[in-house]
Amino acid sequence: MTRAATLDYGGKGETLRPGPLRPANIIRAKFPTYKNGLNGIVVKLADGPEMPSVKETVTKETADILDRRQRLSVRELAMKFEKGLNTATLLSNEVKWRQVALLERDILLKNLKTVLESLRGRVTGKTKAELEDSISMVDILAVQLSKREAELLQQKEEVTKLAKSLKLASEDAKRIVEEERASAHTEIESARSAVQRVQQALQEHEKISKTTGKQDMVELKKEVREARRIKMLHHPSKAMDLENEIKILRKTFAERSMDCVNLLKELELHKRPQGNDIPVFDLEGLQCLGSILRIVAQSGAAMDFSNISIQWFRVHPKESNKEIISGATRSVYAPEPHDVGRYLEAEISFGGEIAIAKTAGPIDPDAGLVEYVETLVKKRETEFNVVVLQLNGIDQPKESVHVLNIGKLRMRLSKGKTVVAKEFYSSSMQLCGVRGGGEAASQAMFWRPRNDLSMVLAFETTRERNTAIMLTRRFAIDCNIILAGPGDKTPW
Repeated sequence: MTRAATLDYGGKGETLRPGPLRPANIIRAKFPTYKNGLNGIVVKLADGPEMPSVKETVTKETADILDRRQRLSVRELAMKFEKGLNTATLLSNEVKWRQVALLERDILLKNLKTVLESLRGRVTGKTKAELEDSISMVDILAVQLSKREAELLQQKEEVTKLAKSLKLASEDAKRIVEEERASAHTEIESARSAVQRVQQALQEHEKISKTTGKQDMVELKKEVREARRIKMLHHPSKAMDLENEIKILRKTFAERSMDCVNLLKELELHKRPQGNDIPVFDLEGLQCLGSILRIVAQSGAAMDFSNISIQWFRVHPKESNKEIISGATRSVYAPEPHDVGRYLEAEISFGGEIAIAKTAGPIDPDAGLVEYVETLVKKRETEFNVVVLQLNGIDQPKESVHVLNIGKLRMRLSKGKTVVAKEFYSSSMQLCGVRGGGEAASQAMFWRPRNDLSMVLAFETTRERNTAIMLTRRFAIDCNIILAGPGDKTPW
């Protein structure tokens, strides 16, 4: 008699393919394993933790997706639907694999039952009882397998329905994504075109504003100047009143100074010895900066100074030394800022004798001129309108007006865009008032920028001429340069 050997049908259909469904808690229930014990065939059921069914897992994940759908964007929602579709496909495949395994186990149970039925008539005694138990156990397993097969068929239908719904949802999500993407591209293109239109409008506005802004500024300046002029005409300001008062005070001061000079001249005349045939000369004019001094005879007789030798000197009030003023050999002399605070003296050689005409006191400064120059020093440069009278000793036409620019480091004379002279302050530069006489001597200035160029410049007023001389010398001192006239040796 042949005895049944050890039967083991448990591991044939159990091994499943690895995949992404392992972390999803898919059911992995094992089929009961048969092992050969001491007393024959013994059935041993596999022990393991209870796992949720496929239906419960799918329902849980679907509910989780539906709960989180409101927090997802369209793109993420589409990805979730695709992921759910893949999961449902894998679940369907898993169900198919388990159904195949059940079919194989059903065939095995049928074969086992046939073998046991064939052995029933061959065995007796205790072995026959064990064989009957085995047959009954196989029947029980067959019933369990049929139930499990029915459950798997139901799960298969549910998974199929879920896969179809997920597939439809995935297609809807893809369609929504495409529509949103198309609308987003359309909005982006419209926004880009709107930005380009705005940029073009801004550029055109900037160009128009630049051109119109300059014109508006020029017109506004003209209107302001005209308004100021009209206001000054109809409503005189306090500055104009003060200016009138200053003019009156200057006129009064000039009259008082002239009276004082006349008294000093009379006193000097009475001190001279009687019986001297040498003519007595005097200086006529205000003894202050900005005036013109003339040599006249005290007798009042007209004198011809063309054949008379004249030389002007500066005399220090505390020291008796005299400084010759080179080039001052005419009967007329206009004091310059270098002469302020000193006496002026003229020696007249007449008939082999020398007569002296001297100022009664030191030359007085121009009122307010020093403060005005200090104000101009704070500026970087100052411009004056001048006329070139002589260029290297040659008379020039007086119709052309030039601009003299006095800066902190250099001087520049120009006419329009043409630069006549432009030189930095140096030891070779000379600057002083005109010493050759003439009615316009108080408004003229001698300037030698360099050794090969010299010129005589005429200003609009005497005050501007003295201001230009003082300002230029002040800037030159800041550059460690002392500007003086030809032959001047003593600094002021």
